[in-house]
Amino acid sequence: MKALVKERAEPGLRLADVPEPVVGAGEVLIRVLRTGICGTDLHIRGFDAWARQTLRPPLIVGHEFCGEVVEIAPGVEDVAIGDLVSGEGHLVCGKCRNCMAGRRHLCRNTVGLGVNRDGAFAEYVTLPASNVWVHRTPVDPDVAAIFDPFGNAVHTALTFPMVGEDVLITGAGPIGLMAAAVATHIGARNVVVTDVSPERLALASKLGVNLALNVAERSIADGMHELGLREGFDVGLEMSGNPRALRDMIANMTHGGRIAMLGLPAEEFAVDFSTVVTSMLTIKGIYGREMYETWYSMSVLLEKGLDLSPVITDRFSHRDFDAAFDTAASGKTGKVIMDWTA
Repeated sequence: MKALVKERAEPGLRLADVPEPVVGAGEVLIRVLRTGICGTDLHIRGFDAWARQTLRPPLIVGHEFCGEVVEIAPGVEDVAIGDLVSGEGHLVCGKCRNCMAGRRHLCRNTVGLGVNRDGAFAEYVTLPASNVWVHRTPVDPDVAAIFDPFGNAVHTALTFPMVGEDVLITGAGPIGLMAAAVATHIGARNVVVTDVSPERLALASKLGVNLALNVAERSIADGMHELGLREGFDVGLEMSGNPRALRDMIANMTHGGRIAMLGLPAEEFAVDFSTVVTSMLTIKGIYGREMYETWYSMSVLLEKGLDLSPVITDRFSHRDFDAAFDTAASGKTGKVIMDWTA
């Protein structure tokens, strides 16, 4: 089969012929239909310091995907041949304290699909049946392919109550855009999205946010004044990993405000903890998705009319993977999809 492989400890990927995976105990074999390119995949292609420390080539990369089940191991239940599925890319041990307590998203022994084991940028991928999410209602394959990052957005957005609240989202990348769509859909009063990319801010405007703010031109305080907000934001979703973004968010939260932080900083940076203390702010780190409450919420949000189609801006054949990766790395697009049937 064809697969995108990190063959050596150096920049680049190659579309190579590799053996088809063999279904193990408790697993399913999935014919991949669509995949989404994640920031993690860009780090892997560039083979930066994180990738050099984390990866052990050769490795098939990729973790955002959807596909059709074509084989199941004996004893697997609730998954059938022909099902359209997405995959939870965090494989957990099932035996640690958090796993045993039902907090699988906090497993200390998590193995990442496409990072620590062969991934989904391939014509076929195997996955434990417990990591397979079956789409019981119709969903577009392009949307099904991005359930992994959509889950990050939903996990972050639903961390704190949002109905009637004023929400600040820093970072209009694909996950920030999806979080903005969720916040608007579930009844936030005002949703403000900040970034420095005019193209991504234009996408945010299409999602119905109250204000898409270019912080290279205007401050968050300017945006608050425009919307008539006097006391600051109730909920903050930090999606950029940018030090200035978090500092600006902290400075513009109401007393008692709550911040969910998904953006992953490249290095340590200073935070004004005096304001965190005196304003009694809550900052909670978010990683991945709750298994599988977040997945249930995602499916229900789509059933109730949440439209993610504006977030998907570019589509490529898997054969044109270099162009797809370059587009995703431009910082000007929404989600980039690769079609493995074309």
